[in-house]
Amino acid sequence: MSRFDLAFAKGRPALVTFVTGGDPTPETTPAILDALVEGGADVIELGMPFTDPMADGPAIQAANLRALGAGTTTADVFHIAARFREKHPDVPLVLMGYANPMVTRGSEWFAAECAKAGVDGVICVDIPPEEDAELGPALRAAGVSLIRLATPTTDEARLPAVLEGSSGFLYYVSVAGITGMQQAAQASIEEAVARLKKHATIPVAVGFGVRTPDQAAAIAKVADGVVVGSALVDLVGQHGTEAAGPVRELTAALAAAVHGAR
Repeated sequence: MSRFDLAFAKGRPALVTFVTGGDPTPETTPAILDALVEGGADVIELGMPFTDPMADGPAIQAANLRALGAGTTTADVFHIAARFREKHPDVPLVLMGYANPMVTRGSEWFAAECAKAGVDGVICVDIPPEEDAELGPALRAAGVSLIRLATPTTDEARLPAVLEGSSGFLYYVSVAGITGMQQAAQASIEEAVARLKKHATIPVAVGFGVRTPDQAAAIAKVADGVVVGSALVDLVGQHGTEAAGPVRELTAALAAAVHGAR
């Protein structure tokens, strides 16, 4: 079984957490990742800082700028990932970001670096399924999951293309817009998850706009996983190099809510 299989096969929903690599500095990111695991996160998404994160709201945009301002490079992100894998051999790690840093040196190079660092999956926000050849074959050949995004506008006709070649889990973006700004109505989330699960053979995790334990618990009643990003990134922005403690506390509250939802 893969690490994703194990994370989503615990008889309860999984908590998926996101922070930006190199925020506030490459040297302090490992402690923040440790805090996520200690708090009870089941899957970790590590953002690759980029100059134009167009799908992200103000919190993650600011995190990207902080990370880049601290000199974070793609090599730093892979170093952080490798260090994480050494310390946490069983926790799935996903790199999330945009195409430019992933394909600028070639998709085979990127996939090989992912495999070498122990990365389990990749979410590329701006390569649609129709352009799978840009990255998908290289990742799959290296044994790295390509995790795709479904949105409220992903209809029955397009869903098969989204699911084809996707593995690990399906990330349902519950609102049409940028991260961290609003939350979808619970009824619409329930309807969408039910529809997606009729077609998907992999777990469905719901994100975008989830900030509180109560919100996470409501979604966890119907989804296989809940993704929380901006609320954690905000804590890093507020506390900087001292963020590990507050991140651990919020993660623990979110984990208790998600794991106990049903």
